[in-house]
Amino acid sequence: MFNILLVEDDNNQRLLYEQELRIEGYKIMTAIDGRDALEKFQEQVPDLVILDINMPRMDGIEAIGRILSKNKQIPIIINTAYSSYKNSFMSWAADAYIVKSSDLSELKNKIRELLINRPKDT
Repeated sequence: MFNILLVEDDNNQRLLYEQELRIEGYKIMTAIDGRDALEKFQEQVPDLVILDINMPRMDGIEAIGRILSKNKQIPIIINTAYSSYKNSFMSWAADAYIVKSSDLSELKNKIRELLINRPKDT
């Protein structure tokens, strides 16, 4: 069972994603912002991280840098409502950039793809 760290500040979206991904068979850890994500990451390194960008205290872009400084191999998906961040230099460090949608199939497909193709030593 793969462990996913889901970082989303909107409570309703976080609950929806958590429920949908549990149905897919993943173990889900949740965080409400970048700082919370780093604390959870310290407790248990996940197999994959899904990050929103616009969050209080620490945004997703800063969190990406800090997460990758601890583990360069971890797959990261940016999942945001804003397509404008796609051209941000730091967003290039993520393995995927997905604009939020009510249809979660693109997100689910990308998760499967990244977990199947991830390096074996993580």
